[in-house]
Amino acid sequence: MIDAIADYRRLIAAGARLSRFDALLPSEIAHLLPAPARWLAAATRIGARKKDAGGRALRPGERLAAAFEGMSPAYVKLGQFMATRPDIIGFDMAKDLGRLQDRMPAFSRAAAVEEIERAFAKPLDELFVEFSEPVAAASIAQVHRARLRDGRNVAVKVLRPKIETQVAAEFRAFSRAARAVEGALRETKRMEPVRFIETLKAAAALELDLRMEAAAASALKDDLEDNPAIRIPEIIWPLTSRRVLTLEWIDATPVTDFAALEKKGTDRRRLARTIIESFLTQALMKGFFHADMHQGNLMIDNDGRLTLVDFGIMGRLDEATRRTFAEIIHGFITRDYYRTAKVHFDAGYVPKTQSIDAFAQGLRAVGEPLFGLSADKVDMSRVLQQLFDVTALFDMHLRPELVLLQRTMVTVEGVARALDPQINMWEAAAPIVRAAIAEAIGPRRQMERLRDATQKAFEIAPHLPRYVEILAAAGEQLSADRLSQSHQETEDRARSLSAQGKLMRAFLWFAGAGAILLAVALLTGAI
Repeated sequence: MIDAIADYRRLIAAGARLSRFDALLPSEIAHLLPAPARWLAAATRIGARKKDAGGRALRPGERLAAAFEGMSPAYVKLGQFMATRPDIIGFDMAKDLGRLQDRMPAFSRAAAVEEIERAFAKPLDELFVEFSEPVAAASIAQVHRARLRDGRNVAVKVLRPKIETQVAAEFRAFSRAARAVEGALRETKRMEPVRFIETLKAAAALELDLRMEAAAASALKDDLEDNPAIRIPEIIWPLTSRRVLTLEWIDATPVTDFAALEKKGTDRRRLARTIIESFLTQALMKGFFHADMHQGNLMIDNDGRLTLVDFGIMGRLDEATRRTFAEIIHGFITRDYYRTAKVHFDAGYVPKTQSIDAFAQGLRAVGEPLFGLSADKVDMSRVLQQLFDVTALFDMHLRPELVLLQRTMVTVEGVARALDPQINMWEAAAPIVRAAIAEAIGPRRQMERLRDATQKAFEIAPHLPRYVEILAAAGEQLSADRLSQSHQETEDRARSLSAQGKLMRAFLWFAGAGAILLAVALLTGAI
């Protein structure tokens, strides 16, 4: 009861803030509301701020972003994630929220020093010989530049004081609101607002443990170590804890600073392709990807390498999902829409009650207009609107595990387009997708699956005599219990036991054959 009251107080306070920016029930949608709601909306807009400092009228999405920027960190994260769901909020609003920056006022250097000394139980001057004022502040943490006693320059990220308690309370209120919306409006069930909030909550929880961010950066560095065009900063593990992260400081140029990139001689067209290839390699080949690849987290170091920073939000795709997505993208690239549709059905993304042929036709309507077009000639709002129309028509539900993938895909596309408006996204994606297909279903992968299956057979084999004894005992017990049954029933049971015996012999034969195949593969170097 107490939690409910606190949640509603938070939601009411948030509603009041949104009302001041005409972002709760915007005037642009008032005509769609029933009469009582229109009156309520009009009341909430009294004294609302609808223009920027220059007097320009703000769009609804711009007003919502402005309202969120003055609220708690959880609302900033909510706005950023809402930008990934144009199917719910509309494309113009999604575009405006996509510009919502994770910038917040910094907290004091003294508070940061206190957090660091508490984390490592040592005075600051025993850990660093220099420690700056904040150089960047976001919703969850802020960054300081420092110098270690061995002379290395490092970045020190420190969580905001009491941020965990604040975020937990906000997300509890979000969940309550999502449950109310999903229960009241039938149309929202397909959009899965409760699961959407749960996905956001899980991502935020990982951000609040900087050891997890350090581990993510370390894992991604290992995944991409063979790519000389990409750089991930080194983690300083002795100076990393739950609330403090220390990592290598890298002098680099933001990808948005086109003038500086030109002075460095950076090939922007090549850079755009590198960003796309990097993301697809992470997602489709490794199944572990940086899920916040906006311009602020992408830089070019002094050696021309793409440098990724801020690993608080990461995405994971299991092997089956990676294979499914690679095949879907490959189907679009090769214009094999029936194959693409079948992959959707096989993965369970589309209900079996729908028509695979009709779905393939819908995908063709989305894909055909795109081929041969450069990015500057593709209206992504129109494409996404068509795609969401198709998903709604065929009752496709939100896949929470894919929210981060969708968000990152849209973000990466926008960054690449800014660097090279002429880029052909299909052409840039094709080599990585083909490699992912080969990795997922090629001969080497099939041999690995055979090896895994054979190893499992070896694990089961020692227990087979016991399984046979259990089956035999069960058969004898059944025979004893059913002596009174007819002769025909007895014969049926005998045939059943005979079939089980044949199945057992077949299994033993499979295990033996698998062992032979495994031995041959090992001898020939196939594995």
